[in-house]
Amino acid sequence: MANPSAVCNGHLHHHHHQKQNNILKSGIYKKNGITKGMKKNGVSNGTLHKKTITEHFEQAPMYVAVLTFLGFGVGTIFGYLRDFMRAWGLEKRNVAAEREQQKDFVPLYQDFENFYTRNLYMRIRDNWNRPICSVPGPQFDLMERVTDDYNWTFRFTGRTIKNVINMGSYNYLGFAETDVNALKTVTIELQKYGTGICSTRQEMGTLDKHVELEKLVAKFLGVEDAMVFGMGFATNSMNIPALVGKGCLILSDELNHTSLVLGARLSGATIRIFKHNNMQSLEKLLRDAIIYGQPRSRRAWRKILILVEGIYSMEGSIVRLPEIVSLKKKYKAYLYLDEAHSIGAVGATGRGVVEYFGMSPDDVDVLMGTFTKSFGAAGGYIAGKKDLVDFLRTHSHSAVYATSMCPPVAEQIIRAMKCLMGLDGTTQGLQRVRQLGKNTRYFRRRLHEMGFIIYGNDDSPVVPLLLYMPGKIGAFARRMLEKNIGVVVVGFPATPITESRARFCVSAAHTREMLDTVLNALDELGDFLHLKYSRYSKSSHPELYEETRLELED
Repeated sequence: MANPSAVCNGHLHHHHHQKQNNILKSGIYKKNGITKGMKKNGVSNGTLHKKTITEHFEQAPMYVAVLTFLGFGVGTIFGYLRDFMRAWGLEKRNVAAEREQQKDFVPLYQDFENFYTRNLYMRIRDNWNRPICSVPGPQFDLMERVTDDYNWTFRFTGRTIKNVINMGSYNYLGFAETDVNALKTVTIELQKYGTGICSTRQEMGTLDKHVELEKLVAKFLGVEDAMVFGMGFATNSMNIPALVGKGCLILSDELNHTSLVLGARLSGATIRIFKHNNMQSLEKLLRDAIIYGQPRSRRAWRKILILVEGIYSMEGSIVRLPEIVSLKKKYKAYLYLDEAHSIGAVGATGRGVVEYFGMSPDDVDVLMGTFTKSFGAAGGYIAGKKDLVDFLRTHSHSAVYATSMCPPVAEQIIRAMKCLMGLDGTTQGLQRVRQLGKNTRYFRRRLHEMGFIIYGNDDSPVVPLLLYMPGKIGAFARRMLEKNIGVVVVGFPATPITESRARFCVSAAHTREMLDTVLNALDELGDFLHLKYSRYSKSSHPELYEETRLELED
């Protein structure tokens, strides 16, 4: 199985899911934070954090990169050949074309930009947009479809593929479920409130359910106040413009999600990109911003906002929060933390990367997260100081213009959050968090032992497995589906051209038997498609994680 947004997002922002040449691409980063922190001039600066962090970004052998480029080259040559045949009427033209009456108009789209879509993506399009006809739990049912014209169109056979193991949905804690007893309170709220609000938060769209949820979110995160929104993507894209504007500076990680990128662009602020999780790159931008100020006028920036994610959804890496907090305090900047994939998924009790590193929520100025993943619902939140939240209640575009979150969804979030907090009188929530951690570490360890190259942190439930060659993207997804396993495959332009991958999302709802079934299939398929590229090579860029010397405030 594949996620269409994984491909579409790559078109929206060229920084998203791409890395510069000098970012860490090889080897294993391991740092034990139990020892004293980094030293400056021979003096210890204290403990950075109390976690042993292991992240993997192993570089593939050179022949893999050569064959990957060769594969794209061959595909491009045949693409031009087929375009030539279509132009001369030797092959049927299935793709949209400008009408003869509009030949003198400015085209609605650039034909060359569409080249990749019609000649390369179309050959493996059957691996995307597959319709699911059940709850996206640890297993789902899939509507079978076939194509008679090489993926230009599809037709449904009427058959359903049952009990496909779901390795693609963000159902980290298993709250995407249909158990009648679990959803009893959601059913009650549905009968009481209905499905829609038909108004915005500032008009007649604030219900007692929203107030209850916001108080619970603030309590869960340990902050003064919180505000919830009906759409996770819009939580970023519609609220960042309310926080910064012209005369402000945004420092954004190069792998930030498109929602953060769009929000930054809509704000009108100046945007500068720092290398992924690279503290030297970030500190240089901060230092230059303080020294030189705004271009031309050299006036001081009104605000400097650092945008980062908790878990990066395509790399599986975890933000280096202690160092970033240290830098933002040192240079008096603000920090915006997107915990879409990390809230519920990491931390001893599921409270995200802030808890994961044992830090205080007060260290982060703007805490953002979504309910679409660990909570099995929809929407997002922004939390922090009461002054911040009160400001957003007045100035947020989502609060002013967007329809409020529907009550049954709010109740689903309340149900899941109370379960995590133990307010339902059980320890089921804590058990789910622990089970997710066990499943994640087991799955990642087994993949390493098999010889696959996988990216990210050992505690991240997002597990990218590198495929590299374009021809193997379709072959991998099709073969896995034949074994009743649904996976997400992602390629260029959503990833760098040489780093096509399959992205697994581990869930607490996965049983050990399910994971073993997937792992056995991967072991067999890895041999068949020659995907086991790992050499356990040491990083060729160790300075990336050793180059910054930080002083932490007590």
